[in-house]
Amino acid sequence: MDTDVLVLGAGLAGLACARALRDRGYAVQVLEAADDVGGRVRSERVDGFTVDRGFQVLNPAYPAVRRLVDVDALDLRAMFAGVLVRRADRLAVLADPRREPAHLLATLRSGYTDVRELLALAAWAAPALGPVRALLGRADAARGATLRGYGADGALRHEVLEPFLAGVIAEDDGSTSTTFTRLVLRSFALGTPGVPAAGMGAVPRQLAQGLDVATDVRVERVEPTSGGHRVRTTAGDRTARAVVVATDPRTAAELAGLPAPRMKGLVTHWFATDEAPSDLGATAVDGRRAGPVVNAAVMTAAAPSYAPPGQHLVQATCLLGPRHPEPASGDVRRHAGEIFGVGTSGWREVARTAVPDALPAQPPPLHVRHAVALGGGLFVCGDHVDTASQQGALVSGRRAARAVHRRLGPA
Repeated sequence: MDTDVLVLGAGLAGLACARALRDRGYAVQVLEAADDVGGRVRSERVDGFTVDRGFQVLNPAYPAVRRLVDVDALDLRAMFAGVLVRRADRLAVLADPRREPAHLLATLRSGYTDVRELLALAAWAAPALGPVRALLGRADAARGATLRGYGADGALRHEVLEPFLAGVIAEDDGSTSTTFTRLVLRSFALGTPGVPAAGMGAVPRQLAQGLDVATDVRVERVEPTSGGHRVRTTAGDRTARAVVVATDPRTAAELAGLPAPRMKGLVTHWFATDEAPSDLGATAVDGRRAGPVVNAAVMTAAAPSYAPPGQHLVQATCLLGPRHPEPASGDVRRHAGEIFGVGTSGWREVARTAVPDALPAQPPPLHVRHAVALGGGLFVCGDHVDTASQQGALVSGRRAARAVHRRLGPA
């Protein structure tokens, strides 16, 4: 055998798995088809701007992030703890008063403080702040149905919560599991997300330190062989006692013979501008829901390092899929400008990042853990076998490593 374990894919799940196996003393090699690690969590420099693979943030409240990532070393730049909402007459500010006390008055004047709806939404969201085990044990249903059941059906839901969740969960029809939605909201309640000064790609690069990673190696087939598996790649065959398929979900389905999960897509347009449309590094949504953009943000308001000196970088993200064909760049720029209430004639598109398979769908009832051991020394990890999140990806990698250890025994 060439090595003890081959991990196919250097996204968050594969890197977490490889690190856990290395720490147990196994010889591990990671094979990555792309030219760098990260999978869906990548960054690149374009004309001096940092462009992530879609709008994404790191939430330091995730337990797996606290366990596996040196957040201090990332120089994390916190986003604004709140949301901007485009109303017909103004851009309203809703902020977490615990973290953004200076914006309490603006929040009270936002027009979204109807007491009855606040109480209804608080009752609906309350399980998110209790024990996770209790939350997972509750009956589950689609988010839209449970919100109506709690009497949450007013402006705060339709103009703030649902538009915000559309960009986070990548759907706008309320079909996602209520349990999963509460888990997402729990992470926002417990931590303030941010971006590393060098971009989100700094996270997988940190996880990859000290690992044997071969990039630009595309896996074509995985075959059982005596004592393990043979992996056929564009760089030749490799053999290992165990193989962990940590690729994207569609490729994993092909390599491991799994059913392909339903995926949801997002596309992000990145615009350079001389003047920032907002001085808050906040997610901005359209309460009117009058265009293709589900969220926009001035990245440089939180992380000035995302742009050259004197420049600003704005992201505008749209849903992508059968019900959401990709919008024209001009329509995205116009709508983003409307959300912020500024003209966009001086905006220049730096990049466009389309991620058709951004997130696995999480319909009810939520299945938090899918099997990672497929039998015969073949394993799988990724957020499609856990929760559709960075937390889920990292946890699944650790679960797969434990399963490999159970099969192979001590290194």
